[in-house]
Amino acid sequence: MDAQSLSAEIAPFAVTAVSAYGASVLTRLEVAAADGTVSLGYRIIQRLLGRRGNEGEIESAVTELADDPNDPDLQAVLRVRIKAAILADPELASELREMLDKSSISVVASGERSIAAKDITGIAITGDSATIQR
Repeated sequence: MDAQSLSAEIAPFAVTAVSAYGASVLTRLEVAAADGTVSLGYRIIQRLLGRRGNEGEIESAVTELADDPNDPDLQAVLRVRIKAAILADPELASELREMLDKSSISVVASGERSIAAKDITGIAITGDSATIQR
């Protein structure tokens, strides 16, 4: 299993959970009204925290990210720490892959100017010289 790819796939869910709950995602006992992305992110973080050896690094990355969830550098720190946890524990990698596979969320973007989103509630244009008429 490729740790780089898996951590890149998992990190956005964790970031979404941190964006929604801040540092309280570390201790929240249940995610009641969360959408699928936030809920999956919460479960991923909890699974990562449940492993000996990497919980301190994951926790500090989540805490830092909670202060500024839109900071791409802090998102990268969390992704790198997730990757390290995956590399250190092949069983964890399998569990995380299974969590992703069981989730009903699948968002894929491929190719130049492509976009990906779970839900798009407005207009999304990726081409040149587009005209929108209402």
